[in-house]
Amino acid sequence: MTISTTKHQVGRETEEKEIFVPPKPDRALKRLEKLIGTWRLSGRSLDSEHANIRGRVKIEWLQGGFFMAQRGWIRLGSSRIHCLEIIGYDSQTKIFPSYVYSDLSGVPSRYHWDVRGDVVKHWTNGARYVGRFSEDGSRLIGGWRPEKGEKKTHVNTYDATMFREA
Repeated sequence: MTISTTKHQVGRETEEKEIFVPPKPDRALKRLEKLIGTWRLSGRSLDSEHANIRGRVKIEWLQGGFFMAQRGWIRLGSSRIHCLEIIGYDSQTKIFPSYVYSDLSGVPSRYHWDVRGDVVKHWTNGARYVGRFSEDGSRLIGGWRPEKGEKKTHVNTYDATMFREA
């Protein structure tokens, strides 16, 4: 937040006024722009021979442009999970921290994002997603893998493609 002082001449006297100048979102947030839209998700856990993951998310900027919201659901096997993720930017670490609020728990889960060109990275304690946008930006293709030393599960070991709907 910035306060600017301006001076105005009123007759023979000078009057000073403070004006609030709202801050602007960090330019790094523009790296997330490719994620904006409505996406359909399809994939499979690596222990399955057929697609057993599907979902749908809508990603949009919140008013002001400082945060992005991702709302949607994903079906992993027989589990359907609904969530809201709020993504911001940390200028000191140069990454995008986020919190996921889901119907799995009353405690938000901490995640991080990084988007560089066509490469998207998304991670939390114990698992990491790496994906790449198609040349035309209509698909995001990637997969989740457990961090070294973590056990592979259907929740942290799967490949998925997101298809842009709008």
